[in-house]
Amino acid sequence: MSFTLPELHYDYAALEPHIDAKTMEIHHSKHHNAYVTNLNNAIGGTAGEGKNIIELQEMMSHLPVAIRNNGGGHYNHSLFWELISPNGGGNPSGELAEAIDKDFGSFDEFKTAFANAATTRFGSGWAWLVYKDGKLAVCSTANQDNPLMDIPEANGGGGRPLMALDVWEHAYYLNYQNRRPDYISAFWNVIDWTEVAGKYRMASH
Repeated sequence: MSFTLPELHYDYAALEPHIDAKTMEIHHSKHHNAYVTNLNNAIGGTAGEGKNIIELQEMMSHLPVAIRNNGGGHYNHSLFWELISPNGGGNPSGELAEAIDKDFGSFDEFKTAFANAATTRFGSGWAWLVYKDGKLAVCSTANQDNPLMDIPEANGGGGRPLMALDVWEHAYYLNYQNRRPDYISAFWNVIDWTEVAGKYRMASH
């Protein structure tokens, strides 16, 4: 199958002032598009040919590094776009909020743990909220690795991704320069808790 760049459900400028339009345009139409193009170029003739993007992550240890980098990049970014919204922000509710309180102590403690994972990820990578072994956990991965990959030393401990934050410099540098913590703080204004809650329900039921 041929992978394609997903359309966004909002304009590039819709997340301002938290994420600026130029960053969104470059991030989506240049960076993500390059991952899609390179993945399609790399997949032919490999064991991953014909697999969907989730299946690729789960067999990544058997695939060339070009598929790991670009297939991870395509999966991670596709998830990220779903999780941010001009109508985001606020606090989670319902089952997700209860699970956060149970597994982290409070929403504020969860935010601290997630922000710490994002801040302390050296170089480029991602911070994640995952569902694993019946509870929520926070982790981070390098480059375009993610918790679905069947590569224990790279997947942050595994789990089902519910929420992701891109901390590659291309995700924030035009607006925030070296101030990654400011970008992480801004993320809380665009995270779509309805999307996260939906992924939590799918993972936990």
